[in-house]
Amino acid sequence: MDIIHQIRTRRKTLGLQQSDMKLKIGMNQQQYQRIEKGGNPSLKTMELIAEGLDAELLLIPKDKLREVIRVLNSSSDDSVEDIIPDIDQDPWSDLLK
Repeated sequence: MDIIHQIRTRRKTLGLQQSDMKLKIGMNQQQYQRIEKGGNPSLKTMELIAEGLDAELLLIPKDKLREVIRVLNSSSDDSVEDIIPDIDQDPWSDLLK
């Protein structure tokens, strides 16, 4: 799912209209509409949108993507420790080795 689709889905999940983004992030409807139609926003704009949608932008290493998707798709009854048993292990510890 691409980032634009995720933004649109999140906005709709929150029950927001494109025009509501003016109050959330100070961007008028036309500017925001261009982004949802596939515009090329700056990173700063993406950060504003994420904040307005009560979300976070994340850079996920490709080799960790399946684990992240599994966590996101898991039941809210599951604890993070059940899903990822080695959660206390630093995932970046061997990055520079």
